Amino acid sequence: MKRILSKLAIAAAVFCASALVAQAEQVKVGIAAEPYPPFSTLDASGNWVGWEIELIDAVCSEAKLDCVVTPIAWDAIIPSLTSKKIDVIMSSMSITEKRMKTIDFSDHYYRDSGYAIIAAKGAAVDPTPEGLKGKMLGVQVSTNGQVYASKHFTDVAGEIKTYQTLDEITQDLAAGRIDAVLASRISLNAFLKSEQGKACCEMKGMVAKDPEFDTRGVGAGLRKGDSELKEKINTALKAIRANGKYDEITKKYFDFDIYGG
Repeated sequence: MKRILSKLAIAAAVFCASALVAQAEQVKVGIAAEPYPPFSTLDASGNWVGWEIELIDAVCSEAKLDCVVTPIAWDAIIPSLTSKKIDVIMSSMSITEKRMKTIDFSDHYYRDSGYAIIAAKGAAVDPTPEGLKGKMLGVQVSTNGQVYASKHFTDVAGEIKTYQTLDEITQDLAAGRIDAVLASRISLNAFLKSEQGKACCEMKGMVAKDPEFDTRGVGAGLRKGDSELKEKINTALKAIRANGKYDEITKKYFDFDIYGG
């Protein structure tokens, strides 16, 4: 009887230890709470889908992490990371010197293709300060696009209007409440491919490059000192690039190389 009890006690201890390990491996992955197609958006059932959501699943599966996608308002996403409400950010966050003063980053997992301007079809708008003179320009708050617009267009645009989400900006553009939108070309292309985007708007071109806004690509944001999780993510990213999973996911959403050099 004592031997049976002893075995049960050992089994219970092993079970508890396994449960603790599993719990320790759970990772809260922060994404922007607002839709950002084709990277992340809500489907008809209320589930998050998109290129970045599939990438998160692939990375976490490869790294054997129990990941929980956790939507956070974009302007609160870095504070949520540093205060440990989430463990990592995977939400199209550009790797910049300014952000690296506060958080760390994984290796890049895609490179954005710069900022562009879209406007209503036939509108007299060019992607230059002169071409936006007197126009109302929409940008998303707490993004490099907002910083770029503030630096290059403040003195000429009629008004630079900030929004919490890209979806809100494009809705106002389609409704004629603003004249143009400045954002990443990839995200704007996704809107222009939608039924609403096809009906109302067109690409006006890329804005001039500014070395201040050159980035090292988009990576997973991590807390300073979280080297173990960083290593797991970097190793997983390399693995899915090598085994073809990355390309398999990417071909569903893009017809060009999003990874870059």
